[in-house]
Amino acid sequence: MSTKVLISGASIAGPALAHWLGRYGFEVTVVELAPALRDGGQDVDFRGRTHLTVLERMGLLEELRALGTGGSPMTFVGPDGRRLLHLPAEFAGGDLEVPRGELAQLLHRHSSVRAEYVFGDSITALEETPGGVRVAFRRGAPREFDLVVGADGLHSNVRRLAFGPERRYVRHLGYYAATWQLPNELGLPVGGVGLNVPGRLMSVGSAHRDPTRAGAFCLFASPELRYDRHDPAQQKALIRAAFAGLGWRVPQLLESLDAAPGLYFDSISRADVPAWSTGRIALIGDAAFGATIGGMGTGTAVVAAYVLAGELARARGDHRAAFERYEKLLRGYAQGCQKGGDRTGPFLAPRTATGLRFRNALLNRRWALDKMLELGKQVSSVELPDYEREPSRRPKVTG
Repeated sequence: MSTKVLISGASIAGPALAHWLGRYGFEVTVVELAPALRDGGQDVDFRGRTHLTVLERMGLLEELRALGTGGSPMTFVGPDGRRLLHLPAEFAGGDLEVPRGELAQLLHRHSSVRAEYVFGDSITALEETPGGVRVAFRRGAPREFDLVVGADGLHSNVRRLAFGPERRYVRHLGYYAATWQLPNELGLPVGGVGLNVPGRLMSVGSAHRDPTRAGAFCLFASPELRYDRHDPAQQKALIRAAFAGLGWRVPQLLESLDAAPGLYFDSISRADVPAWSTGRIALIGDAAFGATIGGMGTGTAVVAAYVLAGELARARGDHRAAFERYEKLLRGYAQGCQKGGDRTGPFLAPRTATGLRFRNALLNRRWALDKMLELGKQVSSVELPDYEREPSRRPKVTG
């Protein structure tokens, strides 16, 4: 009888894990609170040998190359509109940049061949039994699974239920970020141009696929705020307050918030979980080692899905050994990638005028850009087992 695995979360880590577990013969269910796959969002990037190797082993690399944006250049300007710094497409886009929504659709399409997806529901309770985990749902009837994996993001529901309150594991890094969509009424170029003042960045650029649409991105320094994560009106008020009084295109962009179809707003934070598993329950992606922006979270999540599924297949029923090996292989790697998230806020919006001038002077030198790109590739690389080529431990592959 095949092992039944419940995955909470249908963003990136969850469908990537479902893809591999389905290939290895596991019986997989993915539950997602949202009523459907989330569309839109910032473009995401893959960089370095490890990311591309895993995508190739998944059989998705060529399809993703066809979806590639070519990267998104970024220009920073001052209050008078004068250019302060220009970052080329490859700086933010890595070796391969794709729209997040299209990546999610692709992963869902490939994994749903062998996995059950349940949208519009969430886990309300987890109870370990001698032979599995009994799971209660907000809408569906209780079910029992052999294993449960939380792939439900920085504010993980599974982590809260099985490991404890979020405050134990998630640390605020001093900034908030938001993105939203708007009509491209300004004739904006692809990429982004943004106003940079101490502690604040407001940028906007044309969408890659549809030149009639644009995407806004803002980031601002702030101590931890109290707000309802499910109340867009409250979040929009926080954005307006943070950027009040600025010129350039900021008033127009703030005005576009009223009609924004899907606002993303969150703190820049990181998750540090001392152990990624407890009993039959494990965490993956941002739930275990997340960094809101700049921590190479998408690439790390795809790598982690490959390793967790491979170790579960290799262990042939010994989930404790699989979870231990998964964490041993990836903890140092994931923490190294996370460090990029620690620096994102201070890099994009230094808190002082001196800090802004120093960043601009440094990165206006090509050698400094090249060095940062090379360091990014080194951090994102790790030696991985080739699970399907190990004769003595080869997992069962179906289909």
